[in-house]
Amino acid sequence: MKETVKAGRRHSRRFVGPRDLADRLEKTRALDRPIRVVAKAVREKIGPGRLRDWLHGVPTGKPLHPPLATVSLGCWLSATLLDATRTDPRAARVLIAAGVGGALPTAAAGITDWSSLHREQQRVGFVHMLANLTALGLFSGSLALRLTGRERGGRWLSVAGLSAAGIGGYLGGHLAYRLAAGANHAEQVAHLVPLGWHDLCPIGDLPEGRPVARRLGYIQLFVMRHGDTVAVMADRCSHLAGPLHQGRVVMEDGEPCVVCPWHGSTFRLADGSVAHGPATAPQPTFETRLRGDGVIQVRPAVG
Repeated sequence: MKETVKAGRRHSRRFVGPRDLADRLEKTRALDRPIRVVAKAVREKIGPGRLRDWLHGVPTGKPLHPPLATVSLGCWLSATLLDATRTDPRAARVLIAAGVGGALPTAAAGITDWSSLHREQQRVGFVHMLANLTALGLFSGSLALRLTGRERGGRWLSVAGLSAAGIGGYLGGHLAYRLAAGANHAEQVAHLVPLGWHDLCPIGDLPEGRPVARRLGYIQLFVMRHGDTVAVMADRCSHLAGPLHQGRVVMEDGEPCVVCPWHGSTFRLADGSVAHGPATAPQPTFETRLRGDGVIQVRPAVG
């Protein structure tokens, strides 16, 4: 009994590391009110359209924020290394200025992505944003001091700025790898469905012009019939796994599309490609054919 109590005490005194703090941050509700206000303001200010799609990274098929963040962080890290070796003060100033300039589009892309995340992701992302804004302020101050000849003070502000950027980077990694923000959440049906054609359901069981969910093994599919034509794709939205069969069907540039009910990602029914973000990855689609007895058969689309 005593050994159990001692073991419990040792466990309670376990070192609390950054992973534990990030996990706790997911669950805290202290920041929920400002998160709601800021996220709503961002969605209203940067509404659906070409700018928002570019900031999400829809044209490139990948989220835009992470590579932009790497540029600024790389510039600031390089400048701090030059400071540590007293190598080239002018080059350090150029690198800091480049990092500050790159931080502006990075922040725009990041806050656009953040405004369309789940609440647990937004909690971590909000502190990630505050840490990066602190880093931006410190490096901006460092640049101002250097330009007025106060190199020593500028170097110390760079060290503080890099520390803040490191915290922001750690939380960004937590968002990407633990909370899967920006990852593709659509089921990779090409790996999960055996080769060949598979019976789905009689075409007469499908309502005309209205999306429904059907199962193929343990995979849920989005299915919509229009006459003898049936569109089939993975039902879980690639953005954050929203149920596409509950979404609206709209026309975009003359093409039928489905709008995810959770965050508004829009996919073309013909090939699953992204018409509008926040999703950047396309939906896996299925080829279909109608058997002589009226049964719809499907297989994963290739290429």
